[in-house]
Amino acid sequence: MARYIGPKSKIARKFGEAIYGPDKYLEKKNYPPGAHGNNRRRRKQSDYGVQLMEKQKAKYTYGMLERQFENLFKKASSKAGITGELLLQFCEARLDNTIFRLGVANSRAAARQLVSHRHITVNGEVCNVPSRQLRPGDKVAVRERSKSLEVVSESVAANPCKSEWLNWNPSNLEGEFMHYPTREEIPENINEQLIVELYSK
Repeated sequence: MARYIGPKSKIARKFGEAIYGPDKYLEKKNYPPGAHGNNRRRRKQSDYGVQLMEKQKAKYTYGMLERQFENLFKKASSKAGITGELLLQFCEARLDNTIFRLGVANSRAAARQLVSHRHITVNGEVCNVPSRQLRPGDKVAVRERSKSLEVVSESVAANPCKSEWLNWNPSNLEGEFMHYPTREEIPENINEQLIVELYSK
């Protein structure tokens, strides 16, 4: 399955945010990457450049490639409601993101790997599709034979579920996607309106 496998600290420095989680390298060099480092003079970005950066940031944050992200935008724009908010809701409803939010994995990349390696069930059936869109009422759980995995137990202990749209039982390693989150409940620092403006050109 396609995914970004390049240097993550470089991407984090590009946006000036630790979008992949705590990053010691970003703390040392909190400026864009490049041969001339922080001394390089950078021209003021155009409106298009600002919008493109915001779209790229959202895409890298949720671990999607261009076509996946564009397809989600098309789905959001075809629904009744605020397109930008719907886009983020669909991003949050991905199975790999839900596993991350539940605390079963300490990053979206780790969550994606758990799903791909068939450690996760949805409504009682094994699912190995990280991009699967969950719907309200869907039950998500760690597969019975995978509950003893050290990486899972350590992550659950270190990352308690704080997402109000998810119901999580850490003792059984089972959860439920109760409803789509409101914009206020999504903690990501993304200006979705800029993404809508970019795709509307």
